[in-house]
Amino acid sequence: MTKEQLVSTIKAKQSFLCIGLDVDLDKIPKFLLEFDDPIFEFNKRIIDATKDLCVAYKPNIAFYECHGSKGWDALKKTVDYIPSDIFKIADAKRGDIGNTSHYYAKTFFEYLNFDAVTVAPYMGVDSVSPFLEYKDKWVILLALTSNKGALDFQFTTDLSGEKLFERVIRKSAKWGDSSKLMYVVGATRSDSIGEVRALAKDHFFLVPGIGEQGGSLTDVATYGWNDNCGLLVNSSRGIIFAGNDQDFDTKARTAAQELQQEMATILRGKLFL
Repeated sequence: MTKEQLVSTIKAKQSFLCIGLDVDLDKIPKFLLEFDDPIFEFNKRIIDATKDLCVAYKPNIAFYECHGSKGWDALKKTVDYIPSDIFKIADAKRGDIGNTSHYYAKTFFEYLNFDAVTVAPYMGVDSVSPFLEYKDKWVILLALTSNKGALDFQFTTDLSGEKLFERVIRKSAKWGDSSKLMYVVGATRSDSIGEVRALAKDHFFLVPGIGEQGGSLTDVATYGWNDNCGLLVNSSRGIIFAGNDQDFDTKARTAAQELQQEMATILRGKLFL
């Protein structure tokens, strides 16, 4: 998917919502466990209930690969089931080099046909460039995360006073332009989102941390907005586990709709029509 197509979808749906498909078999409704593929059945119903409200889905790969070949099969069926006009993100956090990185890219972009994959930048350009070689595919680089451990490294400074996350963004922005490179920026660090935006004016941000993790959608839009919206805001548990009974998909839709309507208000306020 191109940047122009993504922006067009945001305008058409009046939404910049990404739904995380983090399927935990201990949390899904028990009746689904009777199906041959409960993971796919859960995802199928979530997608059917929310596909008109979101612009992206983001399966976290860990929730699939832990089930071995059955998990990978469920992931493949899920990605194939997502409508072609919805942005598909592999939350895989890969970050190796050379041939290994090449084959990670081949897995997610060719076999699974994702539009984007999350990548860790610690090993430098070698770990990112194989993903950037694919036409109309995206790298979503970890930049500023919302976990407590982010303080261990991301905010450390060098002799010039530059924080590590700032160096990552400044350096990586030379590897790929805003048509192929996004950044992960945590919603719970809203005061720092503006700092990232100042360094990456044209790039999209994938923003986790809304909802149960305490992030504010209003703050994210205030500090992270750019002329193309520039935001994909993710909610996982707050939507997919909004209910745990036969009507779980209906409750998921209600939760997604609440966020979408809030986003529509923001987009109208920005005259993003």
